Amino acid sequence: MTDVNLADARENMIEQQLRTWEVLNGRVLDALEKLPREAFTPPQYANLAYADMQVPLGHGEVMLEPKVEGRLLQALDPQPNERVLEVGTGSGYLTCCLARLASHVTSVDIYPDFTARAEDSIRHAGVRNIRLEVGDAALGWDDGRRYDVIAVTGSLPQLHQGFHRSLAEGGRLFLILGQPPIMEAVLITRVGEDQWSSESLFDTTAPPLLGSPVTREFSL
Repeated sequence: MTDVNLADARENMIEQQLRTWEVLNGRVLDALEKLPREAFTPPQYANLAYADMQVPLGHGEVMLEPKVEGRLLQALDPQPNERVLEVGTGSGYLTCCLARLASHVTSVDIYPDFTARAEDSIRHAGVRNIRLEVGDAALGWDDGRRYDVIAVTGSLPQLHQGFHRSLAEGGRLFLILGQPPIMEAVLITRVGEDQWSSESLFDTTAPPLLGSPVTREFSL
């Protein structure tokens, strides 16, 4: 695609995919509009950078559809003074979107090659408030910090508490729960030290987070 075609495709993504899926938060739309998604897409799929579909990344993983990324960002609504944990760095695109909205992002991926490619793309994008980690976060990521926002980009067969304790009070956790063909995106908020609220957001699908346990469902 030419630069003009890419600009048109980005604008169409905003108007025809995001806005029609009720992504209306101005900060979120601005972040998605200004960040070149094609710079994070594998070269062989560059023509699909703004398509309404999941883009393969390798290892059975994908970039989520732009409208799902938009709804995720809108639901979490990261603020300029907040710290974010992302589980599943993938291409690094959503990582950068989160970083444009928040104070700092720690992003973890189990695949070192994903982290290496994402680091290169993030550097070229000029985004500095990101720390990348390689590790297995399927059961949570306990680095001694509490985060205001946690985005888990792979699906969990069943809800577990592994991420809950890493949330600051008032913090928001985005998860995709269930198994194919239909999964549910949910937003969990820590409303007290031992109190949680849960909101169903929309139906979607995503590859499972590698190593996700199947446990009994946790009751809020």
